[in-house]
Amino acid sequence: MLIGVPLETATGETRVAATAETVGRLVARGHQVIVQRGAGWAASQLDAAYVSAGAQLGDASDVLRAQIVLKVRAPSEIELKKMKHGSVVIGMLDPFNAQSTSAMAAAGLTAFALEAAPRTTRAQSMDVLSSQANIAGYRAVIEATRLYQRFMPMLMTAAGTVKAARLLVIGAGVAGLQAIATARRLGAVIEASDVRPAAKEQIESLGAKFLDVPYLTDEEREIAQGTGGYARQMPADWLRRQAERVDERAAAADIVITTALIPGRPAPVLLHESTVRKMRPGSVVIDLAAGRGANGAGNCPLTQPDRVVECHGVVIAGYTNLPSMVAADASALYARNVLDFLNLVIDNTGRLAVNVEDEIVAACLMCRDGELARKA
Repeated sequence: MLIGVPLETATGETRVAATAETVGRLVARGHQVIVQRGAGWAASQLDAAYVSAGAQLGDASDVLRAQIVLKVRAPSEIELKKMKHGSVVIGMLDPFNAQSTSAMAAAGLTAFALEAAPRTTRAQSMDVLSSQANIAGYRAVIEATRLYQRFMPMLMTAAGTVKAARLLVIGAGVAGLQAIATARRLGAVIEASDVRPAAKEQIESLGAKFLDVPYLTDEEREIAQGTGGYARQMPADWLRRQAERVDERAAAADIVITTALIPGRPAPVLLHESTVRKMRPGSVVIDLAAGRGANGAGNCPLTQPDRVVECHGVVIAGYTNLPSMVAADASALYARNVLDFLNLVIDNTGRLAVNVEDEIVAACLMCRDGELARKA
């Protein structure tokens, strides 16, 4: 099959959906791969490396008219106009964006949104959310150290002792756990909170203290288990108690990293303005839910997407695409996720074979030959 790899056009997007490594593996299987010139430059994937791996180079029109188009982000309106009716697009296509999904269906495409893959053992190698969240958690700590005007580790010097930074992580999914691990390596003292009781052991295994908010009812305990590896919206009374606990610990923290997201719903508010007011001057908030909360905020209502602002003496960073700040590794991991997914939709003869009986394929399928396959 002819597989196209375009240059991503979304603002600030530096990743690419295939690397020279994955292109080489596709070519070895008998596929033709055409890569847009410069597609991987920002991710340290040069055109010469793609050519050495067996790819052809072309312009956007050539690439987008391929039978299968590999993307990082959903195709833009301009890109959709260049794509062939009946072609396939695979990427992080924002499955809860009804407008985007409808546009792909109207263009006559078959579209697979990899974020929709189930959180199962079999789907782990295709789990783009985990591979990219891992990078986001790492980069969040790196950005925090850049914005925080003090040391992270404790230092004993002739001029006096510098205390270790105190860091609070809210949400201990993949991003949160990586943030804990990275901050721990830098010498910070860490506390972390998560609604899921299973997170306690993971948090403590990384050397952080678990911030416990007890469950008072069976309903709270049941909801806290989550669904399919994702957290669920907790009852109002539990959220109130969590807010009180976070308010107390955030006031003592130097850095707060929030990571809480619920698929298909606005990001919950976990760090209120009243809490930010209590934080010490020079403290830093990194909001990984930036742009996904109410009014474009995140887990903190003061967050502004893709901006670093100062409110009440606290620096609040609203980066919406942290993985793109580590584009080389982010692309390498993402490209392998895509390659493994391709194994499910291309048969042994090298032809497209969409098996809707496969739970992973069915979950990721957004539209097929222009027909919506599920509600967005």
